[in-house]
Amino acid sequence: MLRNLAVSLIEHKKIQTTHARAVALRRFIEPLVTFAKRGDLNARRQVLKKIPQKDTVGVLFNEIAPVYADRPGGYTRIVKLGFRDNDRAKVSLIEFVDFTDVSKKDAEEKPDKKKKEQNKSEEKSK
Repeated sequence: MLRNLAVSLIEHKKIQTTHARAVALRRFIEPLVTFAKRGDLNARRQVLKKIPQKDTVGVLFNEIAPVYADRPGGYTRIVKLGFRDNDRAKVSLIEFVDFTDVSKKDAEEKPDKKKKEQNKSEEKSK
């Protein structure tokens, strides 16, 4: 279960799960990011023991680890979201810390549909 959660976290940079699973995933993924920061062959083999998907490990080593090169730890953040309706389990969002800023910048760069429509109507009126 932790392998699948770790693969999803590496691919999507954030996932929503129960709070207990998020805490367990944090303890599983943080040492893997520390290994990925080292970047040598032995570190890659140690990570491949835990996560056997080579492409996912490549993303961890090539995209995620360079972002945390100067950070000594604390690569993930857990945000409590509340409770599920059907079984009242605590739900949390676990995400990589510095990747949320990147997604916010992407959202700000994309203009809203309303702004596009206003620009089109202004161009037609001219």
